[in-house]
Parts: sequence; structure tokens; C-alpha cells
Amino acid sequence: MIALAWVLGTAAFTFAADKTQMIGAAPKPDPAAAQAPELTVPSVTGQAFVFAKGMLEDSGFAWRVVGHVHGYAGNQVMAQSPAAGTHVVDTGAPTIVLNLVRGKYAQNGAPQDTPSYTGTAIKLADVARPAVPKTKPVAKPAKKPAKKPVAKKPAKKQRSTKTPVKRTPAFVLPSAPKEPTDEIPLSVRADKLAAWIDSHPKRSSRNVQRWLYQHAWIVTGAEFGWWHGSQALETLITVDQKVERIWGIGHRSEKVARAALAKVRRRQK
Repeated sequence: MIALAWVLGTAAFTFAADKTQMIGAAPKPDPAAAQAPELTVPSVTGQAFVFAKGMLEDSGFAWRVVGHVHGYAGNQVMAQSPAAGTHVVDTGAPTIVLNLVRGKYAQNGAPQDTPSYTGTAIKLADVARPAVPKTKPVAKPAKKPAKKPVAKKPAKKQRSTKTPVKRTPAFVLPSAPKEPTDEIPLSVRADKLAAWIDSHPKRSSRNVQRWLYQHAWIVTGAEFGWWHGSQALETLITVDQKVERIWGIGHRSEKVARAALAKVRRRQK
């Protein structure tokens, strides 16, 4: 009987050990993996609407215009919510609410109060961020002082052979914003738009929105007196004519571009 009891006990212990090895220890949750990526809201207050929405889209945000002033290219952003610098969770396309004021330029075309894609809700990162437990710092052993390196003569800086292109405005308007130097010139933007249209002959909602966005940027910048605006408008008119042929739209946009070109040429004299 004693031997039988000893055999049964040994078998039970072996089975329990095998079961533990089969199941394994439960994995510990990784708080870093559960934390969603964050975005920082850019500052677009005071910007022309055509530039503000481009800055938001490039930063991963959607936008929505509220109030009695609608989303025309030349209108200016009076206020934004959330404020610039706010950290939000990347929920896909967090929607920034914009309040606009009338600009000093005509409200041509149809307003665009929302983007062509669906925005997502705003979720503040400070609220969603999980608390990280504090750990006591581990004292590091004292290091021996390193030997001082022998001072070397600084190498002579080689001057760049490339000189930055200075963008001289075609004319100066007191209320117009300066041309952003971190953006490509209007003439280059128009050339890129022409090449893009050549590679996208199929009309779609996304393609039309991109063309209209670039169109509004070039027209608005040229009316502000930015560098090579008239040259960009001439290219843009050619692009609009091609859009009319392959997409069946663009006649109204061509009229806007021609009116802007006539205005720019008058102010250049």
C-alpha cells in the first residue's frame, strides 16, 4: 500500500510539471505597444485657408470649417481648435476645427468646408496616455576620469558653390503674406502639376481634389505677388485646358486662372 501511494503521488507531480511546461508563463503586457502613436497640432492661425489646409493634411490631420465664413482659398484662419502644439492620438485623421475671416480677395469658385476624405475624432494624448510607474534610479559605479584628448586644429569649412535662389516678388501687396521659402516656387509647382496630370488621365474624386488644391495654391500665390507667378499661371492655363479635354471639367477654373493672370500682369507694370 505504501509503495502504491508513492507511485500515485509521483505520477501526479510529474503531470502537473508537464502541464506547466505546456501552458507556459502568461506573457506580461507591454505598455509601450499598447500606446497609440501621437500627432502634434500645427499652427495655422493667420494663414490663408489654401495654405492652412495643406499644412494640416501634410501633418496627418483632417479639417472642418465652421461659422458664417466658408472655405474659400483667400480667406484667413482666425482660430483653430485644438490649439497649436496640442498632442493628440493618431486616430486616423483627427479633425481640426477652423474659424475663418474674409480675406481681401474675391471668393471665386465653390467653397470647401470639409476635405474629400472622412476625418476622425480628436482624442487628447495627455488623457489617453497611461501612467508609467516610477522606478528608483540605479546608482552607476564611478568612472575613472578619461584622458583629455589632444586638441586638433579645426578643419577649414569649404564654401558651398551653390548660391540660394533669391525669390524677388513680382509686386508687393502690404497685406499679402511673404512667399514661404520652404515650399517650391509657383512655376515649379505648376510644372509638377502638368506632369502629374499627364500621368493621371483618369478622372476620380481624389484626382480632382488634388488638382483643385494645387490650382488654388498657384492662383492665390500669384495674386499675392510671389516669384514667377505669371509664368506659373500660364502653365496652369495649359493644364486646365488639358483637364477639360481628358476629364470634361475645368472651364471655370481656366477662367479664374486667366483673370488672375490679367490681374498679375497689371500689377507688374
